[in-house]
Amino acid sequence: MVNQSAPGVVIVGAGQAGAEVATALRQKGYSGSITMIGEERYPPYRRPPLSKAFLAGEATLESLHLKPEAVYQRHGIRCRLGVRVMAIDTIARRLRLSDGSTLRYNNLVLATGGRPRPLPVPGADSDCVHYVRTVDDVLRLREHFCAGARLVLIGGGYIGLETAAVAIKADLKVTVVEAMDRVLARVAAPALSEFYESVHREHGVEILTGAAVKCLETEESGTWVRLTDGRERQADLVIVGVGLIPETRLAEEAGITVLPEGVVVDSGCRTSVPDVYAVGDCTYHENDFYGRHMRVESVPNATEQARALAATLCDEPIRYAAVPWFWSDQYGLKLQMVGLSEGYDELVIRGERASRSFIAFYLREGVLISADAVNRPQDFMIARRLVAARAQPAPDDLAREDRPLKALVESKVV
Repeated sequence: MVNQSAPGVVIVGAGQAGAEVATALRQKGYSGSITMIGEERYPPYRRPPLSKAFLAGEATLESLHLKPEAVYQRHGIRCRLGVRVMAIDTIARRLRLSDGSTLRYNNLVLATGGRPRPLPVPGADSDCVHYVRTVDDVLRLREHFCAGARLVLIGGGYIGLETAAVAIKADLKVTVVEAMDRVLARVAAPALSEFYESVHREHGVEILTGAAVKCLETEESGTWVRLTDGRERQADLVIVGVGLIPETRLAEEAGITVLPEGVVVDSGCRTSVPDVYAVGDCTYHENDFYGRHMRVESVPNATEQARALAATLCDEPIRYAAVPWFWSDQYGLKLQMVGLSEGYDELVIRGERASRSFIAFYLREGVLISADAVNRPQDFMIARRLVAARAQPAPDDLAREDRPLKALVESKVV
């Protein structure tokens, strides 16, 4: 029986991380009250489809819901939606809300996520400039997603490329503007960047790299996106995808330790203030696998952190040591990535890029640290095990298709 009258766990943020904390607590037998507070008016939903199926009109809002609303009711999880937390009093253990009410807590969880990084140039506040972070963002964007419209996407990361793929399917004229010298430069090797650039160009996307935006100028005929090198493109709409800023204001104002990378937490998701925790995109978390703090923006990270926190709150602490992994869908290509490739000194590719089914392995001093798989789900699952085991496979074994990857796991090449 849940005692809803007593302060229990209050979760600030009703996204993936917050919802996962609430359900994981119930799964572990937590019987205290759980309240989840969300600024948006929607129940917790999945964000990855926003730039894909939902933008394309192929998914309904209900299909995005992480769980039916009845599940939260059945498990005694109170959802207060369309309400913002204005301030945290960590001494009185009380929250002040935007509707004028206050709420006490025994344990507080910050799952505040992040907000899109704004484009810091003149004209970026134009009505034709959009971001893709929330349901309402996409609903506004859909109104302008018309065949023949000129779309300029600023940022050649996951959001930019996924949105470009949807826009091409909808018969928009698409240009991707990337300030670095290649797309996906922060997350993948040049070989993978070249592959995705070629795929997008084959579908009719214009890709401009080494292209920093100088300003946006709106006229009756549209908006001019002017670049620092003198190039310019005219657009009917502009979508900005240049990164995410962790939402740390509440934590910082409450005296909780915050760095530019996020709210600082240990491997049990504890902040610097007793009984205050944080999970998900807003955190700069301690990861035992890497032996350092990091911030990771991904659904798997939010889920695994939430489970670690639920264990902490149920007095069954575990140390967070998950290997990060990610995915992206573009033109029917399933890209799956595991580990962090930064600092690699050898790249091995298994399969032919021309076949659109291959996997890239990243090694550092002989240790497999990361892998990117394109339409290779079985190989990816094995790669996850090898990266987690810090395997040291022979590069030739990774490259040769006639040598099953599964054999490397069985041989324990660590």
